[in-house]
Amino acid sequence: MIGVLCISVGFPVLQVQAEEEAQVDNLQLYAQSAVLMDGESGRILFEKDGGEERPMASTTKIMTCILALETANLNDIVTVSKEAARQPEVHLGMKEGDQFYMEDLLYSIMLESHNDSAWAVAEHISGTVDEFTSLMDQKAKKLGCNHTNFVTPNGLDGKDEDGIHHTTAKDLARIMRYCIMESPQKEAFLRITQTKTKTFQDTTGKKQFTCSNHNAFLDMMEGALTGKTGFTGEAGYCYAGAVRQGDKTLIVTLLACGWPNNKNYKWDDMKKLVQYGLDQYEYRQYWEEALQNGEIRLLEAGKEKEVKDSTPQDGNLYNDGTVNAFLNISATDRQKRILMKKTETIEIQIQEQDTIQAPVEKKQKLGEVTLLLNGEVLEQKNIISGDQISRKDLLWTYRQIWKTYAL
Repeated sequence: MIGVLCISVGFPVLQVQAEEEAQVDNLQLYAQSAVLMDGESGRILFEKDGGEERPMASTTKIMTCILALETANLNDIVTVSKEAARQPEVHLGMKEGDQFYMEDLLYSIMLESHNDSAWAVAEHISGTVDEFTSLMDQKAKKLGCNHTNFVTPNGLDGKDEDGIHHTTAKDLARIMRYCIMESPQKEAFLRITQTKTKTFQDTTGKKQFTCSNHNAFLDMMEGALTGKTGFTGEAGYCYAGAVRQGDKTLIVTLLACGWPNNKNYKWDDMKKLVQYGLDQYEYRQYWEEALQNGEIRLLEAGKEKEVKDSTPQDGNLYNDGTVNAFLNISATDRQKRILMKKTETIEIQIQEQDTIQAPVEKKQKLGEVTLLLNGEVLEQKNIISGDQISRKDLLWTYRQIWKTYAL
């Protein structure tokens, strides 16, 4: 039998909560889909139709770039195919048979959003674009992006047996988080996307190209970290970017954020969402908050539990023994944190065995503690036994009887 106890810890204030809800209502975003994510934890702090599947235009290229960084050598020589050279504007203007170094083409992709460069990189890595987009889909699935379908490596609208080229604001935020927070090539990704201007040549040195970064947001807000713009007729204006101020890293994704004559809508939405995240959220150490609860403190110190049919320390035939049940909260656990609003609370679920039957092994699971935030699991820890305890058997019973009557 398992007993369940649910507790909330925190300090909700109704007036503050009402003010925060009003601020969310007043965001008035242009984007049809938007997400604000905490880069450290991946927690979604705000969303507007974040799960709606939409085309994402050239924000696609963040996946193309990170896959190239992880699977290719930056000194690889990329030979341009006829199909790559045929890609429409925006393009570098490469010709069939031209050769470039991989690293230079990544600057071309991320600074100027060149479609031909993305196509050439995809063919170099996988042999065909279809194989490369399959690689993109596989990577997306590993990142938990289950509503994304890559059809092209450059973000141009397309369609295959799985539907149109699309993602969601949530999935796109997960991809951006991977690129800047988790990938082994995150520093290279940031170095490329933060570069203002890059000049390079083809491998013969006869053709020279200069690429300028079109991510204007890098100069719009303190701590602007990275970003990628996008536009197609189907997708509208799109953006995926990140800002780091102090110890907060905030990721914003915007899909269908206006069409021609509304090019700057995405910058307005970006500023609103980042400022909302900076103003309304603060890091809180969730195990420290959980320790405000007396039951959690008791489990951390060791809670005495009766063990049925176990050998008691006093040797009394008619008593059962006990074992201390522990919840191990380490110094590292106490430092674990997550961005939360002032009004949000941590919910604690404690599940303990109502009846513990001997024998019990040391560190045997006797229950678990789950911390939740808005119904989502933050962390689970096992409640374990502090000692080994034996079961009463005939030999032990005989010995106790002998001791009793022999005395």
